[in-house]
Amino acid sequence: QVQLVESGGDLVQPGGSLRLSCTASVASGSVPWLDTMGWYRQTSGKERELVALLTRGRDPRYQEAVEGRFTISRDNARNTVYLQMNSLKSDYSALYSCYARSGNAKFWGQGTQVTVST
Repeated sequence: QVQLVESGGDLVQPGGSLRLSCTASVASGSVPWLDTMGWYRQTSGKERELVALLTRGRDPRYQEAVEGRFTISRDNARNTVYLQMNSLKSDYSALYSCYARSGNAKFWGQGTQVTVST
């Protein structure tokens, strides 16, 4: 079973920046090839929504509202995906969860909280 652990969530003022990280690991053996890694977010009482996704052989996919502000990247050697978030707005506050897919298997992290506020 692949475990996804996020980090980087914090309290930040509007207009600030934050970088989220997510690292995949397994209890033993090697991490399988992850075709897709990305980020979703969810606010209490709302459905989880796509933020950014990176799939092998394809351009990054972003939620329209954040495109141009957020940048997703991946370090395959470290089994890590990043989300650079700039020009943060208060409505971006949410629990950001890491997602990965290997074939038909899907994995989710516990999430890291991002709060944009004065």
